[in-house]
Amino acid sequence: MADGETRTVGPLGWGVKQSFRSYVEGSGGTIEADGGATRGADGEFSFEPAPGEALSVGADGKPHGIARFTGEVRCEAHGGMLKMFLADPAIEIGPAGAALTAADSPARDRRCELAVLDLAAATTGEAGELVIPSKLSKDGWRIMPDHYLPTTPLDPVRLRLR
Repeated sequence: MADGETRTVGPLGWGVKQSFRSYVEGSGGTIEADGGATRGADGEFSFEPAPGEALSVGADGKPHGIARFTGEVRCEAHGGMLKMFLADPAIEIGPAGAALTAADSPARDRRCELAVLDLAAATTGEAGELVIPSKLSKDGWRIMPDHYLPTTPLDPVRLRLR
């Protein structure tokens, strides 16, 4: 691939954290996906790319830039005492590293870095997508109802480039 080649993005797959999803549903809570996000049989969420989103791919085959996606996920348990909301995630890849960010309230008036992505450890999945390990960021613990410490491993991010 030539340095700077632009590739459109396909859906973003991310389950947040499997044990968190199991806890929410096991305690009688609910998990909902809407507005462009869907939930697969395995529990992973799929977010559709915003129109025209693309990433540049360097000579090393690694993407860089920002790709935005649409949709929202809401989790609630214990009569509303446990809540998580995230919307319109984005993959942001720059010289300092890679992160998954999202709007952290229904107003969508602020964004938060949820996860740090380890591009160096990315692999290619069965469907040809990049499978990128992720861990909870310093700010992401606010969205994950204070149950997990920063650097806690999260589900891998699956990113398709076309």
